[in-house]
Amino acid sequence: MSANGLKDATSPYLILHKDNPVQWRVWGPGALAEARAAGKPIFLSMGYTGCHWCHVMNQESFSDPEVADFINENFIPVLVDREERPDIDLIYQAAANIMGYQGGWPLNIFLKPDGVPYFVGGYLPKEERLGQPAFAKALADIAALYRDQPEQVTNTTAAIMEQLTNLFERDMRAPVENIQIDMASMRLAQRFDIFFGGVQQAQKFPNPTGLEVLWRAYLRTGAPQYSQLVFTTLDHILLGGMCDHVGGGFFRYATDERWMIPHFEKMLYDNALMIDLLVSVWQSNRSPLCRQRITETVDWMLREMRVGDGFASSLDADSEGEEGKYYLWSEAEIDAALVGTFSARFKQVYGVTRDGNYSGRNILRRLGNPAPASEADEALIARQLQMLLAARDKRVKPLRDDKLLADWNGLAIAALANAGMVLERPDWIAVAIAAFDHVVKILGDGARLYHSAANGVRGSHGLADDYANMARAALQLLEVTGDERFLEPAKKWTDTLNDQFWDEAKGGYAYTPADADPLIVRPRTIYDSPTPSANGTMLTVLTRLAILTGEGAYGQRANALVGALGDEVNRIFMQAGAFLNGIEYFASGLQILVIGHKGNSRTQELLRTVWGKALPNRLITQIEPGETLPEGHVATGLGMEGGQSAAYICQRNMCSTPVTSAVTLSQALTLPPQQRQVANG
Repeated sequence: MSANGLKDATSPYLILHKDNPVQWRVWGPGALAEARAAGKPIFLSMGYTGCHWCHVMNQESFSDPEVADFINENFIPVLVDREERPDIDLIYQAAANIMGYQGGWPLNIFLKPDGVPYFVGGYLPKEERLGQPAFAKALADIAALYRDQPEQVTNTTAAIMEQLTNLFERDMRAPVENIQIDMASMRLAQRFDIFFGGVQQAQKFPNPTGLEVLWRAYLRTGAPQYSQLVFTTLDHILLGGMCDHVGGGFFRYATDERWMIPHFEKMLYDNALMIDLLVSVWQSNRSPLCRQRITETVDWMLREMRVGDGFASSLDADSEGEEGKYYLWSEAEIDAALVGTFSARFKQVYGVTRDGNYSGRNILRRLGNPAPASEADEALIARQLQMLLAARDKRVKPLRDDKLLADWNGLAIAALANAGMVLERPDWIAVAIAAFDHVVKILGDGARLYHSAANGVRGSHGLADDYANMARAALQLLEVTGDERFLEPAKKWTDTLNDQFWDEAKGGYAYTPADADPLIVRPRTIYDSPTPSANGTMLTVLTRLAILTGEGAYGQRANALVGALGDEVNRIFMQAGAFLNGIEYFASGLQILVIGHKGNSRTQELLRTVWGKALPNRLITQIEPGETLPEGHVATGLGMEGGQSAAYICQRNMCSTPVTSAVTLSQALTLPPQQRQVANG
């Protein structure tokens, strides 16, 4: 086989490897059949475009003819873009964990011809370094293990398969009443760093889904311990090195516990989830910093991430072969870019020094530095940041992965629509609508979705995350615009999930459809990886559909979903934020119905009041007087009050008395949930 087994690939990550002397295959039945026929193990390498160490390994080892010759002779090499095939990545990352490896990318894992792994590694240097074996030596040992110790390999793979099957396919059912959201929130809070925020560990990830669990716990209970953890974490993320202070948006994670030094790749999903969290926090405390970071992040998405009307998946950490080079500054570069302004003040605020704070250069960050003394200072700094952005735009930019991913675009669409409504930015809503239509056009196929497309070519079948996130996006657009055209796609994609993904024996949605090429296991999970799990997202989607349509089947499926995977909550509560948040939405979802003419100032005042409140379990619906609600809807028969627009707070098949005053409505929605229920009668 020639070295161009990736010649027809569309993934930017695979294209980076198409000229390797390694005779890469793409994942599929053909590669597995070839391994069986040749009696060779499979060398499976997984990574993605934004991964720094993936690029290092490509340059050091996969481009080396001698290393490539050994791989080609002893293995069937298969390369996978983990963003293009997250189903494969999910399984083999789990297998790596079972084998004692913490996971991450690149993931280099060695499989028997049936696809079951027997050895795992991550980045391995070309030459032995810091206790890590040279890649060539590791390859020789792994090949010898497969050739000379078949019994050990068979025993290893049997044990791994047993554990993988138990992990993903076991019975996870538990009584709904046994699931304690408050207990899970408290246990999660106990794992947080009270000094610097984030989960206690050397590397700090933003984990917006987990932060939302704590934020909801604060809104639900009023306990200040939860809000303090959220605010401490956000202060470090928004002011430290995780934030791109020049261009907007957030990097993937910090390499230190104080959030000072980022890993410089930018992911679409991280930024979409951060927008959602910051909007909810802003609704509660009106923090100018939250609003500023929301605006900067959206501006970055629109400026640097749009591909057509959709959004690219990520930006690389590297430029010109150096991690973070695009984002780092010397003091001299700052002085040159800010010539004619008071650059000394800027350097003081952002901690810029001659010697730098990272490898002789400077990561811009405001955390721990003096704050500007006045609004005039802030105005000057804002202008200086624009000057730095103009200077940075002249540099060699990091590689952008232009793949269109249905699930990540769904997250971005929902975040933009919600932020646009809350912050009164109709232009953001328009972008969200255009992106939704673009994804449907490129990745939609009747009731089915494809997961990805690159260069106009569709990739593999849609996964549960694609359907769940796009259904959630559709319902968010329905809530924001009132346009009923968004209801049908949400129902259609939910039907597909029920038909193709639901496990009839044990319940819950599997990650892959029933008609996909089978993998070694068929995962069902509530694990946020780090995007929200489909099962967690679907609890919210199903509850919203039940409220909107009055159809009991949606609520019944949501109830079955909670029970089907409830036992897993206690085991992995740290990584099950979306499922915990979905349970809360299912248990206490509010529909706030505003009845009145859309153009009426009273109607708009009532709507603005609701959109201004931090109510993560809410669903806002505005209807015209006399408009018919679906049969069986809890608010059937309700209308305006004394000729005035009226709002009704509906929950658990009951609605409040009509509220015509925005002030009274604001007060009712400010009450703790327990008192609000009493007030609603």
